[in-house]
Amino acid sequence: MRSAIVTSGAPQAIGPYSQAIKVGEWVFVSGQLPLNPAGGAMPAAVAEQAELCLRNVAAILGQAGLGMKDVVKTTVFMTDLGQFAAMNEVYAKYFPAPCPARATVQVAALPKGAAVEIEAVAVASK
Repeated sequence: MRSAIVTSGAPQAIGPYSQAIKVGEWVFVSGQLPLNPAGGAMPAAVAEQAELCLRNVAAILGQAGLGMKDVVKTTVFMTDLGQFAAMNEVYAKYFPAPCPARATVQVAALPKGAAVEIEAVAVASK
């Protein structure tokens, strides 16, 4: 059985997708842009964008009864891998060891002119 996860603690979807979908013990969090859920403002700096993306992921996981410790895989999309260190420094603060598996890719553009977008897959620990 699958169900949508929805929270006002993260930006609402800007297209035909859910913030997250729960299937059994698994939660698939859609790519989160660095948008403030209270008004949609986006910071300019990559580190601040990464922080807001991860806060949004955490809010969605919280709505599903999970936390960042339950994340097993992330994908980070960036428009400039030259800013990787700035993103990575913030990212490291959010994930306890063992860190989740991750892919980081550079893309030509992201919605709303963002420099960072982060998606995650989590599973409830038994």
